[in-house]
This record gives sequence, C-alpha cells and structure tokens, in this order.
Amino acid sequence: MPQCKTIAICNQKGGVGKTTTAINLGIGLAMQGKKVLLVDADPQGDLTTCLGWRDTDSLPTTLTTKLYETIREENADPFSGVLHHDEQVDLIPSNLELAGLEMNLVTTMSRESVLKNYLSQVKSNYDFIVIDTMPSLGMITLNALVAADSVIVPVQAQYLPAKGMTQLLQTVSKVKRQINPKLQIDGILLTLMEQNKATYEPKESALPDMCYSVLPSSGELIVINKDEKGYRPYTHQFADSATNREMCDQMNKNLGVTKRQEAAMLAGSMFGWKVPAANPKNYDGDGNPIKPPHKHKDKER
Repeated sequence: MPQCKTIAICNQKGGVGKTTTAINLGIGLAMQGKKVLLVDADPQGDLTTCLGWRDTDSLPTTLTTKLYETIREENADPFSGVLHHDEQVDLIPSNLELAGLEMNLVTTMSRESVLKNYLSQVKSNYDFIVIDTMPSLGMITLNALVAADSVIVPVQAQYLPAKGMTQLLQTVSKVKRQINPKLQIDGILLTLMEQNKATYEPKESALPDMCYSVLPSSGELIVINKDEKGYRPYTHQFADSATNREMCDQMNKNLGVTKRQEAAMLAGSMFGWKVPAANPKNYDGDGNPIKPPHKHKDKER
C-alpha cells in the first residue's frame, strides 16, 4: 500500500467551493483507482448531505464520535461508522455536534493533534484522505492543518476574497513552523470564475493597485500601494528573506500580480513613479531588467 496523502481543503471564507472541490477531487481520484476517504470537518455537514445522507442528525456515528473516542483513548473500532458511497469513496460524516466538540477541545491535551491521531489509525487503508473544513480558522480547522500533508485553497476570482487570504496563509505558515513542518500548499484554486467578464483578462501593461515585495537590502516583506508614496512594512514578519520571498510570491500570485509588475511597483515605490524603471515593459517575464542597447561612441559624438 503506497503512503497515504492527506489533503485539507481550506479557506476561512464561506461559499468559495470547498465542499464542491472536496467531492470532485475525491471522486476523481476514486475514478483513477485510488482508495479515498472523505472527511466532513464542517458542523454544517454539507459534504455529508451532498453525498446523499440528508438527515445528518440521525447518523449514529460521525466525526464527533471518532474524535471523542480518540480523546478518551477508548479501544473502539476506528472504521465503525465510516460510510461507503456508490462512487467508490468512503466518508466520515459530520453534523452540528462537531461545533460543541470544538469548544471542548480548548481544554484537551494535545488539542491540535486529535484529528491527526484518529486518522493515523485508518490511513493505512487509503491512498488519499480529503478533509473538507469549515469556514473559519478555529480549532477543528487547525486540527485539519496539523493532520494534512498539503492544503488546497479554493478562492473566488475577485479582489476582496483574494485579499482576505492573508490571514489563512499566516496560519498555514505558523502551523508549518511550529507543529507540522511537512505541510505544503498544493495550490490556489480559482472558483466561481466568470470568463466573459473583462475584469479577469490579464493586462500586462497596467500596474496593479497594490502588491507585495521584498526589499533587496534587508529581505523585509513590504506592501506597495500605487496611490501612496513609498511602501510600508508588512504587519506580519517571517523568519528570513527566503521565507518572505516565498510568501510574497504566493500572495502576489493570489492577486494576479506578475514578477514584471512587482519589479515595476518596487522601482516606483523606491525611486518615484515617473522613472523609467517603473514601467513593466522594462522587465522580462521573470522580472529581470531589460538593459537598453549600448550606443556606439561614434554615433554619440
């Protein structure tokens, strides 16, 4: 049996397509012959409902049951209550009882690792575990991040939802540094995108309203606003310039800002917006300055 990979579908904003992503990803993997376990970690139970179990409150065993058994260290069958779907995926369902458990986790020993400890008992039977999280960054979502190998972040293709991802990325970074060093972001998944709107068409020639960058001198993460003079330090500082560059690239990607645009914004914020450096056309696709051709001395004379 190959090593099981655990994927958390996470975003604290609701209505961005987390449940839809979890279902389609899980069933898509099952169609490729993979053994998949879906975990409904949302008290609303939308994943459970979408897979056909409408009356979630009547289910005798849910994720809440399994987590309580783990907390109490009961010698229970970890596979009891796991539901089997016709699409060849298994499901650990959820209902409103999970909201009550989240409050009880506050006083639990190793509270961030309860879900991880439970999944460690069943993951040997699966190739993939996909966790559908609730729209918050509470204790249950934190448990999902600790249990996961990677995160997929569904987000609407709009400015405000993308801007609101900053807190989530900070949480992922903190979990990676302090609890789960193997945690990775698999990608940002654009959802609910209307391709017929001109606002989603890339415009390389136009500078964005704002972006993130890293100061070459100090490695400090900064925020650049085209309507403001200069730049301002980012409120959350990371460990080193390499980490800052990684987070900067991820956040600029969420905003749709290219390397060339970032370089132009950095030049404009440091030297003034009217200088030639603050022009996207002076940078190649990787953000490297394009040197002007040298003039012959004979022509200069």
